[in-house]
Amino acid sequence: MSVSGGGRCNVTHACFDANELVQYYPRGGKALRGAFARFQAQDTVDWFATQGVRLKTEADGRMFPITDSSETIVDCLMNAATATGVEILTGTAVASIKQSQGSQFEIFCRSGKIIKCDRLLLATGSSRVGYQIAQELGHHIESPVPSLFTFNISEAKLRALAGISVNPARLRLCADGASPLEQTGPLLITHWGLSGPAVLKLSAWGARLLHDKHYQATLLVNWLPDFSQEQVRQNILAIKNEWGKRAIALHRGVDLPHRLWQYIIARVGITTDERWAELSNKTLNLLVQELTQGQYLISGKGVFKEEFVTCGGVNLKEINFKTMESKIVPNLYFAGEILDIDGVTGGFNFQSAWTTGYLAGKAMGENSAD
Repeated sequence: MSVSGGGRCNVTHACFDANELVQYYPRGGKALRGAFARFQAQDTVDWFATQGVRLKTEADGRMFPITDSSETIVDCLMNAATATGVEILTGTAVASIKQSQGSQFEIFCRSGKIIKCDRLLLATGSSRVGYQIAQELGHHIESPVPSLFTFNISEAKLRALAGISVNPARLRLCADGASPLEQTGPLLITHWGLSGPAVLKLSAWGARLLHDKHYQATLLVNWLPDFSQEQVRQNILAIKNEWGKRAIALHRGVDLPHRLWQYIIARVGITTDERWAELSNKTLNLLVQELTQGQYLISGKGVFKEEFVTCGGVNLKEINFKTMESKIVPNLYFAGEILDIDGVTGGFNFQSAWTTGYLAGKAMGENSAD
């Protein structure tokens, strides 16, 4: 949490309709629909407000504490835990958990200590130990694989443009034997390839596909998604007719960064001194194709800052999403990323954690009252 959102903590997203909110989850959205009807982003904002923490909304919908510091959120949660009498045991690694007769759990710590309880919540994130414990208690685990990552592109001339961004760009991910996936949004060229919101969202929706393909796939980039291919063609033709004597490299006529334009025309074989009047119909067609369906080979994945998200986890069919209780093991509850739920970047993964954590805690408390 301390490093999330560049150290500012992207608490949630300003999306307050449950039906819309679920659209941001490549896996788990259907299961979360009912859960969000009980506790969604507005409830998160309201809860932090009761703790004296105000959140602000940025232009893209992401919500942060007004202090712009993740420590505000960490301190808030720690203070709330202390105020309600929660005992936090640090340096107490868990080796295994067993359920004894009478539905009581025994938590075996590496130190040799044994902790007994009648209700148990597993909120271990993407920890392998958490998955192992859930599996040993009878749950099935959907194989965890990375989500929310950047694309490695081995083309040196593209990497040389690191720092250039285009907003919007449309990306289309193509892999043999699979239906294409598409996302539109800001795109950033980096020292290793491509990043930005469009790439991160595409990586989330294509997480398992890309894993199965060993992160080798084809990416089609439309640098001008606000125009149809024919509109781009007509625009290029108009430029050719109007600026016939001018160098193509210096007079682009499309709304793209100058260095990116020079890179794109070089990709289709246009030299730096070639003039618009000299542009053949064949090369013009290649240029239009490059601007609207430029082809790049993904050769691996990178990491998005310090944030790590996985798809995979405890099978959702084994969970009661009204209470987050296991359908297999009575009095066992789950919350957060240990479940096979993951969202795109923007505060959605935190929101699923807040929601499932709230529902599990509420149910465990009511169970205690009973």
